[in-house]
Amino acid sequence: MPVVEANRARIFVEDTGAPAGRPDAPAIVFGHGLLFSGRMFAAQVERLRDRYRCVTIDWRGQGRSPAADGGYDMDTLTEDAVAVIEALGVGPVHFVGLSMGGFVGMRLGARRPDLIRSLVLLDTSAGPEDPEKVSQYRLLATVYGVVGLSPVRGRVEPIMFGPTFLASSAARRDTDAWVADVKACRRSGVKQAIRGVTDREPVLAELDRITAPTLVAVGDEDVATPPAKAEVIAGAIAGARLEIVTGSGHSSTIEQPERLADLIEDFVDAH
Repeated sequence: MPVVEANRARIFVEDTGAPAGRPDAPAIVFGHGLLFSGRMFAAQVERLRDRYRCVTIDWRGQGRSPAADGGYDMDTLTEDAVAVIEALGVGPVHFVGLSMGGFVGMRLGARRPDLIRSLVLLDTSAGPEDPEKVSQYRLLATVYGVVGLSPVRGRVEPIMFGPTFLASSAARRDTDAWVADVKACRRSGVKQAIRGVTDREPVLAELDRITAPTLVAVGDEDVATPPAKAEVIAGAIAGARLEIVTGSGHSSTIEQPERLADLIEDFVDAH
């Protein structure tokens, strides 16, 4: 479980290594969404690790990556991902990015096509944050920075998870684990990560430069990045395939773990 030094930050990486008997197996690199870590892909890594080298990245200030002094913008996170891929010597890779990870994945596909075999973009957007949501998210970030996640949990959960999942028997276990992971991070780093998302620059104008095979998937209950945003991405990338995941909100790999494992496995196998 190495730490990669990149751009004045220490980036935690969990690497399954090459599968037994397959030293040249391609790598799948996973980039998580805001307020999560590489652990949000646990079910998908478990499914794929016997045939692929699976690498999860914890973005700076989140998961097990310590807070950095700065560099929480999406361009710097993209440079962090490049540094990880090159440090591990695993390129070109299949890149799977959810939300924030998708912001990075689109930039990688457009700017470093030499590093990308295929792209899976989950519950993400190519545009800036919706103006009506920016002030709400900034306020939540400010309150979180002062009092932590627990007092605002009721406001944040419906953004991060869909109603079908929140009504399920698995929800409390998984959301409690999510809260525990966020609480383990330094608030200063997470707060800067939130601002990195709310203040991000759009990448839509670059999508026509993506040549890697691309799967775009989104939950039909995703309120953070609704299906219309996925449709825009799929329409802007030549040959991209669009999948709508029923009964899922923004955190599809947790809410529908087997369905997302199927989608990712089938797509990566085909490319």
